[in-house]
Amino acid sequence: MARDYDVVVLGGGTGGYVAAIRASQLGLKTAIVERNKLGGTCLHKGCIPSKALLRSAEVYSTIKRSEDFGIQVSDTVLQFQRVQDRKNAIVNQLHKGVQHLIKQGKIDIFKGTGRILGPSIFSPLSGTISVEMENGEENEMLIPKNVIIATGSRPRSLPNLEIDGQFVLTSDEALELNELPKSIIIVGGGVIGIEWASMLADFGVQVTICEFSKHIVPTEDQEISKEIHRLLKKKGVTICTDAKIMPETLKIEAGQVTIQAAMEKETRLFQAEKILVSVGRRANIESIGLENTDIEIDHGVIKVNEHLQTKEAHIYAIGDVIGGLQLAHVASREGIVAVEHIAGLDPEPIDAHLVPKCIYTSPEIASVGYTEEEAKDKGYNVKVGKFSFKAIGKALVYGESDGFVKIIADQETNDVLGVHMIGPHVTDMISEAGLARVLDATPWEIAQTIHPHPTLSEAIGEAALAVDGIAIHS
Repeated sequence: MARDYDVVVLGGGTGGYVAAIRASQLGLKTAIVERNKLGGTCLHKGCIPSKALLRSAEVYSTIKRSEDFGIQVSDTVLQFQRVQDRKNAIVNQLHKGVQHLIKQGKIDIFKGTGRILGPSIFSPLSGTISVEMENGEENEMLIPKNVIIATGSRPRSLPNLEIDGQFVLTSDEALELNELPKSIIIVGGGVIGIEWASMLADFGVQVTICEFSKHIVPTEDQEISKEIHRLLKKKGVTICTDAKIMPETLKIEAGQVTIQAAMEKETRLFQAEKILVSVGRRANIESIGLENTDIEIDHGVIKVNEHLQTKEAHIYAIGDVIGGLQLAHVASREGIVAVEHIAGLDPEPIDAHLVPKCIYTSPEIASVGYTEEEAKDKGYNVKVGKFSFKAIGKALVYGESDGFVKIIADQETNDVLGVHMIGPHVTDMISEAGLARVLDATPWEIAQTIHPHPTLSEAIGEAALAVDGIAIHS
């Protein structure tokens, strides 16, 4: 039986279910097609489970240095299975919350694999969705006025480096480890790679990072990259940059993995119990019927306009399938923009340079706007203010004073161009900087905001003053 909808969302991840909820709020008859669990990668294989593990690693690391706080603890034991149980409980609780929201919005769920059909007896336009139901029942036919593709992404692998789930892992398999390895090689020093490096080092694992670029987290401001490099080395992490892994040299013998990497001046051999391949993510665009449409693919992702429309104006795409900033909060906002455009509300397009980015290492990293290098490359005459957490009372009280806040401003207009932070809880502080960017604020305006004492946020106010050389506590 064919069913009519105003909007059908392919994929129930963060972007997909948020889009569906917003569509329901606007009175649009809505359905989601999802073959796995609502919540997608972020809830089940990404943001939430990894941050739960990172928090346990942070607590374990803090307990090991409890004497710094005047507390003596003996016989500290890491029970990794209980760490995993806690992670799973958090994921399950949030999953139930998403299910409740979908039920509350009276959104239909079709559990199965959806494929877009071309023009047919159901519709003169491509976009009818054939759902191969998980339970083996006859295919459902959904006839939407609009489609939103939100099928997400999966970990990218390297050619000839087979992911076996035992010795060679992606983040998907690493999240399900029953016990920690004694040592691990992480291929890739981007966001996911350094989060895992920080977490595993705090758990006591011997970690080696092999990064192809000259710097780890190469998309961040260079001063941030250098600081996290220094702090990871302080944790005992071995970091090799300009390192090209040679998959053909992989050997697995006696429970150990060995592999070679071509360095700038030599070839080095690395050995560990496991390898974690963390070289980015690949859009899930196969087997969803794109060949039945005029939708264009560019460098492995779906091409869209500023309203998230594909070449077929009634078919939208959001999240990781369109590339760009592959972040859960970006996918959510894209879902809202797409739905509001469908509803004729003329939403504001997303500006990538207004999007806050967060990395949940210990210490954390957060940024918004241009790096100093990007600003200079774009022709801005910049002025920069920096302020260290070592001069912030709350950071000293926390026992976490590594890092700094850096603000980049335009010398001519005085507008804030970028804010970059590394330090304690900066992922909770970056929204102030994000609002400053949205409002075209100046460092003076940020400094005029009275930051309460003692708080970590005082570092933002001081860095804003430092832009003009008038920081009080430096």
